[in-house]
Amino acid sequence: MRKYKFRWLAALALLPGLATAQTKLTPAKIDALKTELAKDIDGQKKFTQEMVDMIFSFGELGFQEVETSRYLTDILKKNGFTIEQGISGIPTAWTAKWGSGKPVIAIGSDIDCIPKASQKPGVAYHDPIIEGAPGHGEGHNSGQPLNVTAVLALKKIMEREKIPGTIMMWPGVAEEQLATKAYFVRDGYFKDVDACIFTHVSSNLGTSYGDGGGNGMISVRFDFEGQASHAGGAPWRGKSALDAVELMNIGWNYHREHMETTQRSHYVITDGGDQPNVVPSKASVWYYFRERSYPKITQMYKDGIRIAEAAAKMTETKMTYEVLGSAWPGHMNQPIAEAMYENIKSVGLPQWSEEDQKLARALQKEVQSPATGFGGERANDGLSTSLSQLRKPMATASAGGGGSDDIADISWNLPTIVLGYPANIPGLPGHHWANAIAMATPIAHKGVTAGAKAEAMTLLDLFVKPEILTNAWKYFNEVQTKDTKYTALISKTDKPAIHLNKKIMEEYRPEMKKYYYDPAKYASYLEQLGIKYPTVRNENNSGTGK
Repeated sequence: MRKYKFRWLAALALLPGLATAQTKLTPAKIDALKTELAKDIDGQKKFTQEMVDMIFSFGELGFQEVETSRYLTDILKKNGFTIEQGISGIPTAWTAKWGSGKPVIAIGSDIDCIPKASQKPGVAYHDPIIEGAPGHGEGHNSGQPLNVTAVLALKKIMEREKIPGTIMMWPGVAEEQLATKAYFVRDGYFKDVDACIFTHVSSNLGTSYGDGGGNGMISVRFDFEGQASHAGGAPWRGKSALDAVELMNIGWNYHREHMETTQRSHYVITDGGDQPNVVPSKASVWYYFRERSYPKITQMYKDGIRIAEAAAKMTETKMTYEVLGSAWPGHMNQPIAEAMYENIKSVGLPQWSEEDQKLARALQKEVQSPATGFGGERANDGLSTSLSQLRKPMATASAGGGGSDDIADISWNLPTIVLGYPANIPGLPGHHWANAIAMATPIAHKGVTAGAKAEAMTLLDLFVKPEILTNAWKYFNEVQTKDTKYTALISKTDKPAIHLNKKIMEEYRPEMKKYYYDPAKYASYLEQLGIKYPTVRNENNSGTGK
């Protein structure tokens, strides 16, 4: 742990120099530049819409975001960014840098999608573009278009006003597997970065600080190897690897009774054998172990290994395991979040059309949305019309529990916040075809534009108001990491699981290519697909949400 302490002390020592390197502008000048940024971003709505729709049409799963990464890096390269491809040994990961000197601000967002979430945008019921194919049922097609729009607008001002500093853009590859950001940290890509702004799709415009109540996680695949035999003719000669998988799952499910309520654990059998008449010689099960703190996550991991070893002994099989991803519980930075929220208030929510609200309400009816959603916000009466509040710490280490996001690993190494932007509909299940419906429609386009304004304004603040970064590091050192120090859940020898999702994309990509968006021929992806916006069920019918 000592090396982290030295690094934080060194960061504090560098802050005075960082402050003198920044350009000091008057409040009136900064306000004028923010007005200019908003106007520029409004003028880029068509460009933003094309990016959102294009990435939606690619629909690529984690580690296989080939088209998405090529498309984004080509745009950034044309705009003067220096690209480093294949960071941390991940073919679809990259950094894009522009500018020079301090401060260095990182801007990121995820780019992967969800299995079996193919869905026609603007259609308020299940209607896949390609049955069984992946699709953007999380909305990750929208974050990088937001970042690109914001950064290119800011870049013009930084060049003209001679504002020093470095922008580093980067993608969240395979976020759904929580499989890359810990490697970016381990491999030093954030060691000289002063702050990070991350963007994630939401149904409102907002941000938060402190502990958000989510869980950290470690993702592990357990592989069992036994001995094949004729399942009908000589089953006594076989050692079933599938039996070992099933016994592990039984053992873990009994173990759940004695675990704390904050735990979340779930699994899929990724290999259960080939056919029933052959005793399976190989079988695998993939687990996510989630908890609220590093010690509890590692204890779950050890318990999983122990139960897997016991299952192997009972079946006389061999067991090995591989870490496929990890994430810490998140903690976001208060001073940067407060600066962001001031800009959020000045931007406000988009003006939703009657068509936007009709789609939202029809979909909420289709999936039977609850009355209230995350944070108590309205979730079954259309799109949000009231701006969310700045979300303060929600939980302690012994309360809460839920999802995970590997942006948390970055947040424990430098001041970080997440900007949520209103590109989707409240009250949806998440990781579901329904979450794809708004993501290539005017709802997403308007939400991304609003988010780009808030992000560009906050980035300007970080580059010209040195006190924000000074206070951000003070909070990071004296509050966030005072009693909790980061220790990676991955080892020095673990490698990114770049093989994941390869077979799925090989199966579906040839057909998906037929539906890639062509902005030279069509004004929108809705137009290309021939979709009337919005398309809803007969009002007398309600859906099942299945």
